[in-house]
Amino acid sequence: MDFKTAVKTCLIEKYTTFSGRASRSEYWYFTLFTTIVFICANIIDNAIDPYSIFGTFYLLCLVLLITPIIACGARRLHDIGRSGWWLLIYLTGIGSILIFIWSIIAGTKNDNEYGISTYIGK
Repeated sequence: MDFKTAVKTCLIEKYTTFSGRASRSEYWYFTLFTTIVFICANIIDNAIDPYSIFGTFYLLCLVLLITPIIACGARRLHDIGRSGWWLLIYLTGIGSILIFIWSIIAGTKNDNEYGISTYIGK
């Protein structure tokens, strides 16, 4: 999956879809997209008011993107055979390391309880 397809899939086709699976490329391209959006929003906010921590544009982007970010993360966990509820370990702080490790490993080669395989590899 390429960058444009991943962004289209996460923002238009599966904006609030928490079921199914997301490949590594879909997840990481969408993560790259959201990172770029947040950096640009922060730059705009700092140009308007350099003393604000979270400006209007940043918070607007956060409100618009929080649902697809969580949905894509849940689908990525489904790809490796884990429940999307594991995303809650982000709240522990140290859990972000575990989520990062899970997000870089390949998905299951066969279909699982969350859907058909997205595995592309050797």
